[in-house]
Amino acid sequence: MTDLIEGLVVSHLGQGIAVEVENEILLCQTRRKLDTVAVGDQVMVTKSSVDQGRIEEILPRRSLLQRPSRNKKTRPVAANIDKIYVVFATEPHCDFLLIDQYLAICENKNIDAVLVLNKVDLSNIKDLEAELQQYQDLGYTMHKVSAMENIGIAELKAALNNQISIFAGQSGVGKSSLTNALIPDKQLKTNTVSEITKHGRHTTTAATLYHLPEGGDLIDSPGVAIFGLADMTHPQLAWGYREFQPLLEECRFHNCRHINDKGCAVRAAAEAGEIPMQRYQRFLKLIQKM
Repeated sequence: MTDLIEGLVVSHLGQGIAVEVENEILLCQTRRKLDTVAVGDQVMVTKSSVDQGRIEEILPRRSLLQRPSRNKKTRPVAANIDKIYVVFATEPHCDFLLIDQYLAICENKNIDAVLVLNKVDLSNIKDLEAELQQYQDLGYTMHKVSAMENIGIAELKAALNNQISIFAGQSGVGKSSLTNALIPDKQLKTNTVSEITKHGRHTTTAATLYHLPEGGDLIDSPGVAIFGLADMTHPQLAWGYREFQPLLEECRFHNCRHINDKGCAVRAAAEAGEIPMQRYQRFLKLIQKM
């Protein structure tokens, strides 16, 4: 049997998967019965020619992000992520519902979530201060940056070191300009992967993993809500709100939905101003979305 070599999945390209093996890229197919491979997966491959191979095995994952797919199924987006950086800005309008959705998913998947407020050079940031403070009070780290003005980029680079991270956020918040500020030769790297794998320029909608110059890896995944609430239950969503966690045991009924159930400790705390009412109302909206 051909020797098995360990590799890292860096991109999906059309029908093939780009796997980095000892500083070179192989275009790989997967063994038929294998699960769907995700960017960030550590895999075992066999080489079939100079720049081609086959993925024989997916090594155990420490985390997995999924997005909704057809027929109520889910599809993996990225694996082995340490931190999700939720990027948002004052323009376009700041979608706190989407931020809460991302944070709830992170809480349930044991992935650290970090908030990144981009475009801090814009003047209308003051309007968000109170809302942003609520997240910081819950213990979420927040970076205030501007990709355009190079504000806070050095601190963000330092934070991304020694880990695999992914940027998430709605369109237009500046994820691409942030990625370009962090990886100056991003286009060059993208073209190199395409060249080796004979796919021409790949303007992929799938995720791609880049090595950061100062250390660490960043998975760039275009798309708005790349991971949804598809595989989440109501109790998991409630657990996804940090301020709800100490209250969940205090509800009168163990199957409390925290909507208008009798003796709900979460609703009572929101009404008493002990936890943020805006977050509680967004929780109710997410329940409807599910």
